[in-house]
Amino acid sequence: MTVPTVTPRRLEELRSAGTPVDLLDVRTPVEFREVRVPFARNVPLDRIDPAAVAGERTAPAGEPLYVICKSGGRGQKACEKLLAAGVSVVNVEGGTLAWVDAGLPVVRGKKSISLERQVRIAAGSLVLLGAALAWLVHPGFVGLSAFIGAGLVFAGVTDTCGMGMLLARMPWNRVGADAGVCATTEARK
Repeated sequence: MTVPTVTPRRLEELRSAGTPVDLLDVRTPVEFREVRVPFARNVPLDRIDPAAVAGERTAPAGEPLYVICKSGGRGQKACEKLLAAGVSVVNVEGGTLAWVDAGLPVVRGKKSISLERQVRIAAGSLVLLGAALAWLVHPGFVGLSAFIGAGLVFAGVTDTCGMGMLLARMPWNRVGADAGVCATTEARK
């Protein structure tokens, strides 16, 4: 499925020229809190309900919904899901990283360890633990390292990371309900 795209600079030009721009950020709430486009609203990819998103549109009928993520991958997935439900969408090329690199305005908040780094830390720790237990306790513990390795291969092949999804639900990766509402409300101003 081909999803139309727009560069961050072109999207900002459209908005500055008065074109109504409805921008949906599909990153996790923690990523959104760290750095975001000022007029974006946050609906994480795993919580997208196309009917609800269509009902919350801020742009007039006929205007596309613009979708942004960190670098473009999750935005593409969100666009495909929304397109399948009949929502007109445009993915922002390169995501928030490209927006920042273009020197466009952003809102910065509390820094956190990225989900990608958390997955690397957790996977590396579990592989090391499995190897140490296999060496010190029982050779059967090598299965833990093999399981984590297989999971990483699966994540690479399918572009779906179970460990990342699990870590995203951990308490340290959650933003309070009030903070999410404030961020969304502020973005609509």
